[in-house]
Amino acid sequence: MKVYLRTHGCRLNQAEIDSMARQFQQQGHEIVTDPTLADQIIINTCAVTGDATRSSRQTVRDLHRDNNQAAINVTGCYAQIAPAEISVMPGVARVVDNLAKERLVQTITGQSTEPYDREPLERVVKGGAYGRTRAFVKVQDGCDNACTFCVTTIARGAGRSRPLDRVIAEIRGLLAAGYQEVVLTGVQLGSYGHDWDDRQGLVHLIQAILTETDTPRLRLSSLEPWDLDEQFFRLWVDEARLCRHLHLPLQSGCDATLRRMRRRTSQTEFRQVVQLARTAAPAIKITTDVIVGFPGETDDEFATTEAFVQEMDFAGMHVFRYSPRPGTPAAKMKDHLPDRVKKARSARLLALAEAGEKRFAQRFVGEEFDVLWEHISGATEDGFINVGYTDHYVRVRCIHPRILTDHITRVRLGEYIDDYVQASPVSGG
Repeated sequence: MKVYLRTHGCRLNQAEIDSMARQFQQQGHEIVTDPTLADQIIINTCAVTGDATRSSRQTVRDLHRDNNQAAINVTGCYAQIAPAEISVMPGVARVVDNLAKERLVQTITGQSTEPYDREPLERVVKGGAYGRTRAFVKVQDGCDNACTFCVTTIARGAGRSRPLDRVIAEIRGLLAAGYQEVVLTGVQLGSYGHDWDDRQGLVHLIQAILTETDTPRLRLSSLEPWDLDEQFFRLWVDEARLCRHLHLPLQSGCDATLRRMRRRTSQTEFRQVVQLARTAAPAIKITTDVIVGFPGETDDEFATTEAFVQEMDFAGMHVFRYSPRPGTPAAKMKDHLPDRVKKARSARLLALAEAGEKRFAQRFVGEEFDVLWEHISGATEDGFINVGYTDHYVRVRCIHPRILTDHITRVRLGEYIDDYVQASPVSGG
């Protein structure tokens, strides 16, 4: 059987679709990159914004148009909250909620995935269907927070952690397959272990991975600031394999807005977390998410957020214009803002985000770093244009006579140009 996979949204969705690819391959099926060749199509959807749901619907339409003979299986957060809408779309053979997602491969093939769960990656091609050098590993799902703007709790359910031994087994298999970096993902990654009363569960998981595997790099996806304490930040002491990048969603820099969002943080608490991070790892890259135009956000509240963003000196931001999500308290709040206001505020923060990313990268001009090379963007008379990332997630471009993809080599960083740092190979790199 030939299977085509498509995902939208977060790194957790990517980790899930990668896992499905490995399960299909374990069973001897073929993952294809051309949807016209597929017998089965799986779409892992997103519902975090109105744009995300529209994009998910358009993907269903596009893939059915490209291949009207394939059975389309739709899962993910949009499938969870609006199954009736999706089920009547042309080509859709199956709508699968998030709780049944882990059994989707078995449902389609009729073959058990239990051997994969016990001994993952016995027969997987390096990079799966996508040729990535980073492996996304899902360690946690669901969320116990109740942010008023967020549909994730509705779509993903309560927080639940994956057994540590399963995580270790999967990572060992991924490393054996040739991956150079492991990225831990979850809806509320920082709550790992909380469902079995281990309040330091994420710390214990990271320590176990670094002790029991030889992963060259371990990266963490998004973490809520209230899940982090001094013990967490001590992990960076004398541990070069733990990547120096943290994505800490802020959502608003104004305490009044944060209270309406029901976020479990404040300016003071968020500032303390950032200070702990930068003390533990001075070169750490801190990025964030910010929502503009939340219901009731006044000019003064936005100005407070803008000032706090500047104070935090983020090295990158995802800026979202608020959009009402069905079933959330914020959708029923008063004083929704017009789109023109949201667009104007978004533009101001995006300008700060671009400047912050450039400022962070320029700190390291002339310094040497290891880079994991991910792909080739072209070639010149002097060699291939290799593109990759430092451990603190600075995007680097280097012209080299060899294709370096899947390798980690040493470079000297130069100027920041067009979203990349130009780099030159260090002797022997």
